[in-house]
Amino acid sequence: MAQGQAKESAEGPAEGLRERKKRRTRQYISDVATGLFLERGFDAVTVAEVAHAADVSVNTVYNYFPAKEDLFLDRSKGVVDRMSRWVRGRGPGESAAAAVLRELREEIEAVSPRVGLMDGYSDFMRVVHGAPALRSRLWAIQQEVHDNLTDTLRQETGADADDPLPDLIAGQIGWVHQTVMATIGRRMLAGGTPAEVSRQMLGVLDDIEELLSEKVLNYAVRDA
Repeated sequence: MAQGQAKESAEGPAEGLRERKKRRTRQYISDVATGLFLERGFDAVTVAEVAHAADVSVNTVYNYFPAKEDLFLDRSKGVVDRMSRWVRGRGPGESAAAAVLRELREEIEAVSPRVGLMDGYSDFMRVVHGAPALRSRLWAIQQEVHDNLTDTLRQETGADADDPLPDLIAGQIGWVHQTVMATIGRRMLAGGTPAEVSRQMLGVLDDIEELLSEKVLNYAVRDA
C-alpha cells in the first residue's frame, strides 16, 4: 500500500534525474491503483483500468509492477528484510529475539504507520481480506521473511548448514511479528484508533514475550 513519496537519503549517492522520474512514476501509479482498490475492491479493478486512470500504458504498469498484487503491496521488499535488519543491528548483549521485541515496542510506542497504527489501515485490511490473491501474496511474503531471517541467523551465529536451530528460532521470531501485525489489523478493523490500539498492544507484546522460552530469548546474543 502506498504511504506517500519515498524520501531521498542524505547519506546515499545522489539520485539522478532519470532515477527520480522513474521513482515518481512508480509512486504515482501505485497511488492511483491504491485509490481504485480502496474504492472498489482489488478484484473489481483491472490493470488496464489502473493504466487508464494513471494515463500510462498497460506495459508501463507491468514494467514497474510485475503482478497486479504488487500495485497494492508495493513495499514488500522492505518488509522481507525488516526483521533481518533489526537482528543485524542488535546491540551488545542483545539477542535476536530481544532486538525484534525492542524494535516492535518502539514502533508501537511511537504509534508508527509502519506497523499499521494509522488512520486508513482498516480500509487497507478490508481490501486484503476481500481478495484471496492478496492473502496468498502475503503468505508468500511471510515465507520470504522466514527464509531471509533464517539465513541471517545462520550467518550471525556461524551455525552449520545442517543445524536446525536458525530455522526454528526464525519461526518463533516470525510468529512474534505476525501475531503483532495480525492483532493490530484486527483491532483497527474493529474500530480502534491508532492511539488506543497502541496502548493495548504494549500489553499484548508483554504477554507474547512471556510465552517465549529462554532458549529463544537468549539465542544469537551479540558479544558485549
